[in-house]
Amino acid sequence: MFLHRAGGSPIKIWADPDQVEPDALRQLERTSRLPFIFKHLAVMPDVHLGLGATIGCVMATTDAIVPAAVGVDIGCGMLAVQLHAKADNLPDSLEPLRTAIERAIPMGTACHLNDRTSKGVDFGALRCKGTLSDRALRRAATQVGTLGGGNHFIELCLDPDDNVWTMLHSGSRYIGKTVADIYIRRAKELMQRRSIRLEDPDLAYLDKGSSEFKDYVHDLFWCQQYAALNRQTMFDILLRVIQAVLFRDTDKELKVVGEVISCHHNYTALEKHFGKQVYVTRKGAMRAQRGELGIIPGSMGAKSYIVRGRGNSESYNSCSHGAGRRMSRTRARKQFSRADLVAQTEGIVCRKDKGVLDEVPAAYKDIDEVMAHQADLVEEVTSLKQLLCAKG
Repeated sequence: MFLHRAGGSPIKIWADPDQVEPDALRQLERTSRLPFIFKHLAVMPDVHLGLGATIGCVMATTDAIVPAAVGVDIGCGMLAVQLHAKADNLPDSLEPLRTAIERAIPMGTACHLNDRTSKGVDFGALRCKGTLSDRALRRAATQVGTLGGGNHFIELCLDPDDNVWTMLHSGSRYIGKTVADIYIRRAKELMQRRSIRLEDPDLAYLDKGSSEFKDYVHDLFWCQQYAALNRQTMFDILLRVIQAVLFRDTDKELKVVGEVISCHHNYTALEKHFGKQVYVTRKGAMRAQRGELGIIPGSMGAKSYIVRGRGNSESYNSCSHGAGRRMSRTRARKQFSRADLVAQTEGIVCRKDKGVLDEVPAAYKDIDEVMAHQADLVEEVTSLKQLLCAKG
């Protein structure tokens, strides 16, 4: 970890200083000069430039929240579990499984044909409901149990002992983005009404005394619950698909081993740090309390890690949420070809078309280097190498 100062709160960075993009560092510096930052910013080793606020930034605040620092994919996170199966239980080809997963779980912008909210989603509880269209609410009702696109994925993996694992990565889908956009706009409007000029307009904030703050916190937590329900619903569908495709002709009932590991990594939580209750916003960062299990994925061509938190107070009990991008999606599409994607995902059952070229493994940082920089934040429990990766 190295310490950086730029006229505001200290910035503690768990990364090689030479590997932090200058634009990302300047973005962190602007954030550090906000008047309500508590103690310091904690920056994770997967740090890179983000929209509004830096990916990999952990911000603790006492009386304000920056909606753009949470981001538009509110509650984005992961779920992983070991299955009661070994490598030798798997067929020679996993293509039929990938096809079945993509058929059962809508990807990209697709939705389920019917409302998937039987477990209970109270859309009426959203305080910004009056701003949402009926279409947006109907879409949200059919997106519970859907993957989305970009870096969201579903994988089947093996650990070093040939145990089969599955994991998935998704968030609050369209409803989360819609709610985020509403409050980012309201924060900017509040700054204008109060004649508050910021170094970066995207750092517009809602303070604790405002009605907008209360509404945002309520709807923010609602979206985080929606995101968790989305992942759980997908997981339930995924287990049924794996059972039907891989174990249809056997008496083996698919079971899970141990606990299901679930975590957010774009969210805000009220936590106690250094003796004070604060709002901790993790944008592209995961909570890593002492003993807490978490998931740190690499790219679609690299291994991932199951980790246990060390409870490092200086990081606000946090760690990275993945490998982190080393280049933008636009640059990746320009720099790499479909042949590069095919070569870098050799042996993995996944899409290998231009539609996912921005997810080419070389567009991401080296996951082992990222892990090395956060050895004081988490301990490795096991590593996972994907056999199959489904993306929207």
